[in-house]
Amino acid sequence: MLKKLIYMAVIGLAATACTEDVMDNINKDEANPPASAVNAKFQVTDAIVATAYSGWGGAYAWYVSSYTEQTFGTGNNQAMKAELRMAGETAASSTFDNEWNGVYGNLNNIYQIIGKCADGGLNAGEPDLLGIAQTLWVLNFELLTDLHGDIPYSEALVTDQPKLDAQQDIYADLIARIGTAISLLQQAQAEGINNTGAQDVLYGGDPGSWLGLAYAVKARLMLNMSVRDSGALAEAITAGEAALAAGFNGAQLSIFNGVDCDNSWAAYNWSRYYIGANGTTADLMAERDDPRLDIYAWDAFGSGYASAPAGDAVLAKSTETVGLPMWLENGAAQLHIFSLSELHFILAEAKARTSGDPTANFEAGIAASFADYADAALETLPDPADYIAALGEHTLGEILTQKFIAQARDEQVQTYNDLRRCKALGHEYITLLNPCNIQAGQNQWPLRLPYGNSDVVSNPSVAEAFGSGNSAGTYIFTENVWLFGGSR
Repeated sequence: MLKKLIYMAVIGLAATACTEDVMDNINKDEANPPASAVNAKFQVTDAIVATAYSGWGGAYAWYVSSYTEQTFGTGNNQAMKAELRMAGETAASSTFDNEWNGVYGNLNNIYQIIGKCADGGLNAGEPDLLGIAQTLWVLNFELLTDLHGDIPYSEALVTDQPKLDAQQDIYADLIARIGTAISLLQQAQAEGINNTGAQDVLYGGDPGSWLGLAYAVKARLMLNMSVRDSGALAEAITAGEAALAAGFNGAQLSIFNGVDCDNSWAAYNWSRYYIGANGTTADLMAERDDPRLDIYAWDAFGSGYASAPAGDAVLAKSTETVGLPMWLENGAAQLHIFSLSELHFILAEAKARTSGDPTANFEAGIAASFADYADAALETLPDPADYIAALGEHTLGEILTQKFIAQARDEQVQTYNDLRRCKALGHEYITLLNPCNIQAGQNQWPLRLPYGNSDVVSNPSVAEAFGSGNSAGTYIFTENVWLFGGSR
């Protein structure tokens, strides 16, 4: 009898254990495991694509391109309001809310990747993956702080109502992080490590290519810092030369899983036709007999307008009237995160400002831009040698003008940084012609962009910085970011 009771008890325990195992697993979605169980290399794909599409190549760039006068805003809607500098659009917290949320959402993904690479994490001991993640972290937070100034940073991804960090402190951390990324990628390259492979749609997981990008990012950070620290120019040169030595040839997306993907600018253009060629940029090209002009200012609709004068209210309200850049009709055009031409112009400017010889980088920057314009538009351009020779002396003003023309392709965010940086230095090499920039004697050209509405309405720190009542958002017309001479 005792043996029978023991036997029954054992059977009961086994049954209970089986039942608990079943209940533990019954609600698991095997097709959608939790983020904590996913190898971080699979998260890298989205992090890269979002950096290009939601970040540097999204609506931030579309709006800013009107402010820089590298495109003309048309269509009797948002782009038209930006073109005419309507304060209700320019300073509204709703204007950049999607982009604000999109970049922070991407950063949350990158934050998870970095966490998985820590000691004891799912991807511990993978310096290439961690170096890639740190580089992407810097690219995305640089974008946010360059445009908005003080932003949630140190607490941004760990609490619901993060404090605002000073841009000065954010930049110090970004510079330190890109240094860490460089060290990690150097280690990965030396050890022949490639843990991401095809999941890296930018470089196929090659740590050497990421090393070149990390150095290029550092060069740009130091150039941006040069208003606050003139010694940063020497560091920009060192980093830029290291990027070229590492084989940097640009960071751009064009093919996704073997299928041509819609360039974000082209997709936007096809859905709205809100982008035209701006006369400010076209005139700079025409003055130089620039062969890129026919690509930039293409009379696509046979309207007789290849480019529009900045701020033209009649044309701004019309759709499919103003000519546009040819590449906007090419959905497979490369989308830049960081172009080779930008790196060369960083080096040319930094050398010119420090009594160095900018010639080689100036000429290489133009050559890279010619190749980029031609490739994006599926057109042929002449060898740039005669054009370069006709430009004469490589002055600082011409370096910045050529960079402006090159970045009219799809890198207007950095042009916006350059315009503000040069103004802070007291040297404005590009003359903006939109008459709407000044209205009733008041500046209506944004010195920075407003915060996203999601934080303005839910985060007291952001709400206070944004302002309230009639003054809400108006600080963007009067206060520079710290990086370019302001206080926040």
